[in-house]
Amino acid sequence: MALAAKLQLRQSQSLVMTPQLMQSIRLLQFTHVELEHFIDEEIERNPLLERAEPQDDAAGDQAQKIEAEPQTTTDGDWFENETQWSAEAISDKLDTSLENLFPDDPGTSERLGPDLTAQWKSASGNGASSSSEGFDAGDMAAAAITLRDHVGEQVALAFADPAARLIAADLADGLDESGYLRADMAEIAARLGTDAAAVGKVLAVCQTFEPAGLFARDLAECLSLQLAVRDRLDPAMKALIANLELLGRRDFHALKRICGVDEEDLLDMLAEIRALDPRPGMAFSGGASDAIVADVEVRAANDGSWTVELNAETLPRVLVDHIYFAQVSPQAKNQAEKDFLAECLQNANWLTRSLDQRAKTILKVASEIVRQQDAFLVHGVRQLKPLNLRTVADAIGMHESTVSRVTANKYMLTPRGVFELRYFFTASIAASGGGDAHSSEAVRDRIKQLIDEEKPVDVLSDDAIVDMLRESGVDIARRTVAKYREGMNIPSSVQRRREKRALASAGR
Repeated sequence: MALAAKLQLRQSQSLVMTPQLMQSIRLLQFTHVELEHFIDEEIERNPLLERAEPQDDAAGDQAQKIEAEPQTTTDGDWFENETQWSAEAISDKLDTSLENLFPDDPGTSERLGPDLTAQWKSASGNGASSSSEGFDAGDMAAAAITLRDHVGEQVALAFADPAARLIAADLADGLDESGYLRADMAEIAARLGTDAAAVGKVLAVCQTFEPAGLFARDLAECLSLQLAVRDRLDPAMKALIANLELLGRRDFHALKRICGVDEEDLLDMLAEIRALDPRPGMAFSGGASDAIVADVEVRAANDGSWTVELNAETLPRVLVDHIYFAQVSPQAKNQAEKDFLAECLQNANWLTRSLDQRAKTILKVASEIVRQQDAFLVHGVRQLKPLNLRTVADAIGMHESTVSRVTANKYMLTPRGVFELRYFFTASIAASGGGDAHSSEAVRDRIKQLIDEEKPVDVLSDDAIVDMLRESGVDIARRTVAKYREGMNIPSSVQRRREKRALASAGR
């Protein structure tokens, strides 16, 4: 058979992750802080983008801007309201059709529902973004002092000899975030050309720095340094510190024998140990933590239902400056400048529509979670229902991966507190009588309540907890009870019984 070249035509379908589609997916899973940072970067590089200013009397200026949210609830082409020039200029710039940016969410008013559309519009129209608010004195606060800065100040005051100060600075470089010294003494001595005795002498001075416990090489030394400052490092306490593994196992009988004290003295010693700080350097780790800002607010409505709205503070309001575009576009001198303006307009329009779609998607997912977990909002954690991502995705007509991205690092403010959206997705535990399944979170709460209510003379074992849960309709294995108990940092029944007996003896 002779070989010959042939020309064949084939048609196939494939999923292409274009840059715009990937960036749209990133927007879904951004937190409020990450989204604000991303928008700031976009505004810096795109002259046609700017943040909305607070509503004021300057109606003329506001009329020149087109807000981020669209004025209609129909789908249509995202660019159908643009000028003819811009449509022609950017038609060849898109790397994908605009409908592909959110393939899981048609965005129609029929799918979203008129009530949810109205709620989103009322939420997004309240106020401006956080960047446009008034002066905040907290912005002028001094930066937090780091552990290295704190130690450096004490090194400068404690050592007059330059050589000793150099050794102390090298030791400070070996501190971890908890304040423990993780450097090797012999290696420091060899690197600085000195002996281990000189390094040890400097280390002894550094271990007197505030807060007490810094420059310790292990937990026992850290606790000993703090006890020495309090003048409580007596022989009994030294013996206790030397046997921390027995303390971890709550073997109080062995500790009494080793330390040579009775139960009352041992309990006093244990109270002193609990008052110490095992990680003294953590007070200087990192700056101020970001406060949690709820993305969704849930309130009880007058008719007994729940009102779900987006938090206006987490909705960035971005404007496309068409007036500026109309002014500069006729002045473009060459094709490169025209292409640049067309790309800026395309990116600006894409961002505003993507933010609009992101807000609608979050609201749809949150509304379905509220509908599924209505009993939790009314009665509490015991009524939390088992729920998974697929259930919510099927109910709102989206893909499971989209729901997963939406619920990542998003928070909901409810009458029962602020919860991460992922909190409402819990595993299912079968019912012993064949009824409705139980949420794992509700079972954890039930286990904690049973242990909190147990009596010193009747400490519940894991098997006893299993029997009690099965009597109440929860079909659960003993290893699952042990896993949930350990996850809540609750000791075993043997350890709890030993501790309760020691406390009871001290009370007598």
